[in-house]
Amino acid sequence: MRRAPYADRRRAGDVLAGELSDYANRDDVVVLALPRGGVPVAARIAAALNAPLDVALVRKLGLPRHAELAMGAIASVGNSLEVVRNDEVVYRGGVSKATFDQVRERETAELRRREIAYRGDRPAVLLGGRVVILVDDGLATGSTMRAAIAAVRRQQPREIVVAVPIGAASTCTELDMQVDTVVCPCTPTDFRAVGQGYDDFSQTTDDEVRRLLGPRG
Repeated sequence: MRRAPYADRRRAGDVLAGELSDYANRDDVVVLALPRGGVPVAARIAAALNAPLDVALVRKLGLPRHAELAMGAIASVGNSLEVVRNDEVVYRGGVSKATFDQVRERETAELRRREIAYRGDRPAVLLGGRVVILVDDGLATGSTMRAAIAAVRRQQPREIVVAVPIGAASTCTELDMQVDTVVCPCTPTDFRAVGQGYDDFSQTTDDEVRRLLGPRG
């Protein structure tokens, strides 16, 4: 049986850390994880680079009756809440403004709940003038990553780096035009889903996210 490129998310993080070694031991670097699956990957990167770790809270806005299809995404970074729409999906799905707003409000409430659950009273890491490395466990359509990029950019970082273990080549190429650097070691020609990059792609739990982020204040 053919093995996946990565045993699990931790091993994927180790591989990415090697790709990002030029950012090690610098006081201007911050690692931001997209929960939940991006946190175990990002935790290994942050430890290897000796950089602070925080989260960029992101929620997909699923199409009504087809929740797996993203008609947009929202992201919270620091004090910024960004909404990114996929106008083509909204148009094809016949989604009204009222319906879009209803989904956005519901997902914003869930995003805020997770923000409190993961971070507690601990303030967000400051991003202004710093190098921000955005990490997820993979890229498919890139909707959530685009929302995270938009929210990070509002904080006026000096540089934005997107680092993922596996992704669709077309998505990585598109994002490469939006940020300073994209690091994605694995872009299979037969890309179907992020999970194909892992032998163990079991769900990351809220408890694991809290543990990896450390004391919540």
